[in-house]
Amino acid sequence: MRYKVPQFIEVEDKIVGPLTIKQFVYLAGGGGMCYVLYKALPLVLAAPLILALGGFALALTFYRVNGRPFIQVVQSYLSFAAGGKLYVWKKSNKKTTQTQKTLQVPTPAAGLPRMNDSRLKDLSWSLDVLDISKGSQ
Repeated sequence: MRYKVPQFIEVEDKIVGPLTIKQFVYLAGGGGMCYVLYKALPLVLAAPLILALGGFALALTFYRVNGRPFIQVVQSYLSFAAGGKLYVWKKSNKKTTQTQKTLQVPTPAAGLPRMNDSRLKDLSWSLDVLDISKGSQ
């Protein structure tokens, strides 16, 4: 074999004891921020914030969701929450679906007016559209 192919390139190197450099930065940053909160605020206000921030720093360091680091899950959540969303409704081209066949209304009795599709559309349009002549109140 002429060239050596690198193996295990997805495994990060352990730099600081059993921690990678990212894990060490997450722990050191979380610990430093907890220390600042402890010194800057009264203990009654700082304790819940320290617990929340410490838990978040520990989750960033050690917690994995479905084999992915927690930071990737947080990043995906933030990009989803901040990004625009497009909701598309696609009308089916079929005339009648199976549920429409089972839920068909019986034909009206003789003497009652029959409603066809165009008449129903006209009626729904007149109910949905604001009458401009009456004003908007």
